Amino acid sequence: MKVRAAVGETLAAIRHAVHGTNSLIGDAVAVYFRSADVALAFTEAFPLALANDTMVRTDYSPEVPFGRQEKEDVCNLYSMTTAQEAMRRLFPGLSDHAGNLPPLPEIYPDRTAPIIRTGAAGRELVMARWGLPTPPAYLVGKRSDRGVTNVRNTASAHWRRWLRPEFRCLVPFTRFAEPDHQRGGNVWFALPEEVPGFFAGIQVPQWRSVRKIKDGETVDDLFGFLTCPPNAEVAAIHPKAMPVILTKPAEWEIWLTAPATEATALQRPLDDGRLIIDSAAR
Repeated sequence: MKVRAAVGETLAAIRHAVHGTNSLIGDAVAVYFRSADVALAFTEAFPLALANDTMVRTDYSPEVPFGRQEKEDVCNLYSMTTAQEAMRRLFPGLSDHAGNLPPLPEIYPDRTAPIIRTGAAGRELVMARWGLPTPPAYLVGKRSDRGVTNVRNTASAHWRRWLRPEFRCLVPFTRFAEPDHQRGGNVWFALPEEVPGFFAGIQVPQWRSVRKIKDGETVDDLFGFLTCPPNAEVAAIHPKAMPVILTKPAEWEIWLTAPATEATALQRPLDDGRLIIDSAAR
């Protein structure tokens, strides 16, 4: 098999095992390494650039959820305690469909949280479920889709379809947490009190899926948000990524309305020195 032979030549000097097969849909190859360090060294040296007809690469380890290419538990916890009235002041004419929204000091994946999106009648504040549809290649053999909380690779065909303006949203936040692997627990980051903060989000309305087996099929408005390399404050705790944070009205407008090429240019770290560590939330 051509794929297996090509990979085997590259791996000749590395302790590994390779399993290859072919079928009606094409060639497939699985590579097994003895340790994560060896696997990481291989993927850095041989990035497996995929041809147009090649399925998405999937890395798997007993310590990493299926379909994830690294242990990147970036921002899977945040809070939103800003009053609805404050958001209405920021967005004149905002239609509020969030009901009586209490402070949300801990928002975890699969919970509902407020987002601002563009509806048929203009900007609206609605509640949505945190976790975007998972790429189909990662759902093979699974009975449910727990969702994807963060999006890094906006060039992926799976995400490109939802980068049009009608699918973009702003996710208001007060603080967000990153895991501290050195000392344990979480470190909470916040903007200065006078600065409103929003994650650059993607929302998929009325998505039909099985999120939990016990609940069966449900129809949900879903959301997630973009990540990017970290700035200095976050990198000291989490060196791989941070959420894309928008703090200026011009940025909010670009993200909600501009063509995808202009909007995705906002996928960059917040300037160094802009975040504070919220010791009260640690």
